Amino acid sequence: MENNENMIIETHPFPPFLPEGARVLMMGTFPPGEHRWSMNFYYPNPINDYWRICGMLFLGDKNALYDAATKSFREDECRKLMAEHHIAMHDTAREVRRLKGNASDKFLEILKPVPLYELLKEIPECHTIATTGEKAADVIAELTGTQRPKMGEMTESSDGLRIWRMPSTSRAYPMKIEKKAEYYAELFRSVGIL
Repeated sequence: MENNENMIIETHPFPPFLPEGARVLMMGTFPPGEHRWSMNFYYPNPINDYWRICGMLFLGDKNALYDAATKSFREDECRKLMAEHHIAMHDTAREVRRLKGNASDKFLEILKPVPLYELLKEIPECHTIATTGEKAADVIAELTGTQRPKMGEMTESSDGLRIWRMPSTSRAYPMKIEKKAEYYAELFRSVGIL
């Protein structure tokens, strides 16, 4: 086992994306290493399916936000789409250590979680959080004093926050993209943006 004290502490590289009128806050765990980025924005790995799911649901084409020539997502279009649909984005961890040097949540030690309620104050119309994976769901459950919902389901905190647990958009998560998109469609319909 490696000595955690000698491992690099990473601070989240992206500022929160908090468009005016945000109704849902999408929360993963933490971005992959920079060598896996195709843009400087959330879900930057070109093999992650988040932007393909959004392309399917909002634009009718899973590759609408992807540039095959450069093997990258179109960052400006991704940002614009999230703002138009009132979707805020951040992750559940502010500081982490990668125990195995990879992007797997299983080997991610969260040293400092997001200051969730401070973030929510900046988007007062947002009463829904959606986590994109199990570890993110665990962090939000701990921060809100709730039970982690089952995948695809929602729970409510004592202060009225609706917390959804979505399927991971990682290709490592064993579910077809079309099935994942069905879960995301239900979430987006619940907040009136689809």
